[in-house]
Formats: sequence, C-alpha cells, structure tokens
Amino acid sequence: MREMDYSNAIPVTRDIHWIGYYDEEAQLHCNPYLLIDDQDVILFDPGSIPHFPIVMRKVIDLVNPAEITAIVVSHQDPDVCGNLAVVEDVIGHDNLQILCHSKTLRLIRHYGLKSKEYVVDEQDYVFRLKNGRELKFIPTPFLHAPGAIATWDSKSATLFSADLFGGVSQEWSLFAGQQYLEAMCAFHQLYMPSNEILKAGLSVFAGLTIQRICPQHGSILEGEQITEALEALSNLPCGINLLGEQG
Repeated sequence: MREMDYSNAIPVTRDIHWIGYYDEEAQLHCNPYLLIDDQDVILFDPGSIPHFPIVMRKVIDLVNPAEITAIVVSHQDPDVCGNLAVVEDVIGHDNLQILCHSKTLRLIRHYGLKSKEYVVDEQDYVFRLKNGRELKFIPTPFLHAPGAIATWDSKSATLFSADLFGGVSQEWSLFAGQQYLEAMCAFHQLYMPSNEILKAGLSVFAGLTIQRICPQHGSILEGEQITEALEALSNLPCGINLLGEQG
C-alpha cells in the first residue's frame, strides 16, 4: 500500500489533487478533489462545515482560492457541500459557477448561495473549460439522490463518481487496497435503494474510457480494480432488496 501524508494535498494525476480530511476515528471519509487546468480550477464536492478549515488550507497550498472558476456539486448532502456558502466567501469573486443538476439546485439553494448557477441538465450535460477541455456529466438518478451526477473528464480518463463506488470502513486509504471491495459493498448496501436501480446506473458508464474512479467517499480505484468493482456491484443486493432479510 502506498505511503501517504494525509495532512497535505495528494496528487492523483498531474492536474487532479485530493484535498480531503483524514479522520482516523471515522468509518466514512469524504473526498473533495481539485482539478487545476490551464485557465480554470474546478473544485469537486467541497465537503462539510467541520472539514472546511482542512479542505481550504489544502486548496490554498495549491492555488489562490480566487482562481477557482467552478464548483461541481454531485448531490445535495451536507457532507458533500454543506460548506458551499463559506467556500464562496473565501473564493470571493462574482464569476464563480455552481455546476449541478436542477433537482440538486432546488435543495442547495437553502444553503444561501450567491454564485451563478450552471444547471447541467439544461446544458447538454457538458461544461467546457476555457482551453476546450470538457467535463461530461452523467446522471445517476437515485444513487442515492434524484439529481445525482457523476463527472467524466475525458482528458485524464477520470470518473468523479460521487457516491457510486464509495466505501465505508474503519481501515481507510486514499487508494483502494485488496480489501476495498468489502468496504465498497457495505457502503452500497447501506445507501443505495436497490440492485435494479444500481445496475441501471452502472450501465451508463459503458463505452467510457476510465483509467481511475475518484469517489466522494472511500478510496480511488484504478486499472483492473474498476472491472472488479463493476462486477461486484452489478450483482449486489442492496437497499430494498435486503428488507426481507431483516424480518
């Protein structure tokens, strides 16, 4: 397993960095990411209020926060984006855009946001950076929110998968180890509504070139781990499938 200094930002690729908070006592870890492009800086799922000081300190270690041009919000949960209004204030410019689905926007407006809204389902699910790089948004409804989206960056072949492929475990590492499938399956059985909905959501990734998956919880998957994870989740009973077992 790779040795990591979780007190600092960690490069995932040349231009993608993990900027999360490592809580040794937690079973559920949140993973904000920062994509630094030529003329744009994109923040993915900035996290919660308690995590804000650590996340923002890692951002500042990499860039001036005023360079952030857009924030991708995969869904509305407070662990994903509860700190949005505070992040806006630190970024401090009027051109910041919040990128999310309309069903998510309806809810995150209650965080008191001021930034420009970029509603992905009204923009052909594409956001073009200034140098032409494209982020493509993939709707994954009810996994586990109605307006949930994943984001595919074709340039780096990276899928920011939000809750999909996430994991829950006391033994956490940023990059998935040999035991990660167990943690991943446990998370999906807790938070995904059914195998039928999960399988339908996974099918939308077919045809994409994916070298790594960066989930909002759990650990990053690479190479053959991606195929193994897809196979494990495709056949996994979860949510409503398990209700009968509890009787």
